[in-house]
Amino acid sequence: MKYANIIINISHEAVDRPFTYIIPEAMEQNICPGTKVMVPFGAGNKETMGYVMDILDYPRVPIARLKEISSVVLTQDASEGKLIELAAFIKEQYGSTMISALKTVLPIKKTYRTKKEAIAGRESVNDKSGSVAEEGADKNSGGVAAKLDSAGTNNIEESMAGSCAMGQSVSKEKVSVDSPNSVGTSRIILNEQQQSIIEDFTKDYDSGVRKTYLIHGVTGSGKTEVYIEMIKRVVAMGRQAIVLIPEIGLTYQTELRFKRYFGDRVSVMNSTLAPGERYNHCERAKRGEIDVIIGPRSALFTPFLNIGLIVIDEEHENTYKNENMPRYHAKEVAEKLAQIHGASLVLGSATPSVESYFNAKAGVYKLYNLSKRAIGEQLAHTHIVDLRKELIKSKKKRLHRKNFQED
Repeated sequence: MKYANIIINISHEAVDRPFTYIIPEAMEQNICPGTKVMVPFGAGNKETMGYVMDILDYPRVPIARLKEISSVVLTQDASEGKLIELAAFIKEQYGSTMISALKTVLPIKKTYRTKKEAIAGRESVNDKSGSVAEEGADKNSGGVAAKLDSAGTNNIEESMAGSCAMGQSVSKEKVSVDSPNSVGTSRIILNEQQQSIIEDFTKDYDSGVRKTYLIHGVTGSGKTEVYIEMIKRVVAMGRQAIVLIPEIGLTYQTELRFKRYFGDRVSVMNSTLAPGERYNHCERAKRGEIDVIIGPRSALFTPFLNIGLIVIDEEHENTYKNENMPRYHAKEVAEKLAQIHGASLVLGSATPSVESYFNAKAGVYKLYNLSKRAIGEQLAHTHIVDLRKELIKSKKKRLHRKNFQED
């Protein structure tokens, strides 16, 4: 007989701990960490949904006190088990409830009608209501059809609700994200500093070394090209990469740059995508049809099976801190996710955060420097000004002007 520790889907601190249940023999093959199940809970044995945290050979409480799992809601895929481990880290690190952390990293279920069903429904209304209803349906059909077309099939799962992305029109978003495109054939010409970083990273990666790297590169030094070359090497080994950017507004231009090299194996993930689009990206990621995901901090929770590299561009930005519950720092969560998958983490910035630069200088991170602009342009001339002296000069000028006016 097997047993399961289950976290109950109730957001209350009093039940924010695992409860042990008996796994019926008929369900043993379908239950593993991450599986969603229905269980009798409480004195009234109310059927409640929960998540399996781990499987036990021996329970820690008397068997006579245990209840059986009622049913399996959805069999677990390999990616969910790792995301549940990540949720446990968020709970412990940031003091949230486990169920709140789970809802952050796992998809939320929602059902959508297919496009055919929606059209059939509109036709039924048109038959009853006549030309007025038909005229209204025609006016709205474009937007409704677009949303329903992205939904695809019945009983679709979504990760987050949203509207269209980045202020772009729906049609433009469709072209940039969903249009078929062959794998890019563009080549990157690297300068000496860039090539040195790639060679050192590749040597580590091929040797099985997984660590955190900080690329301290001046503006225009070609950090993105270095990211792309790193990702190429990881993808060639059959693994996936996540690229975090500090704000949604940068998604479109970043995606276009990556599509030159990875074609339609690149996708985006953020909270502004329509539910159907987001679902499609999650499913493609699970099926191994996507190699690279680009997006803000929520892109960390893309259900990849085998992440090999996580890149955080402009790692110093405060937007990587989630201020809603559960609160978390994407950089710290990325470090844990990289550890879970056995992946490398690359941080990049022209002005690294104090803690990242300290860790690099202390040897916790490996530090790479890009001190020259990639295209050979000279940096703007700069000089330091002591504003205290400028303030004194300003005061003297005002005093002189005042004395002159009085005279």
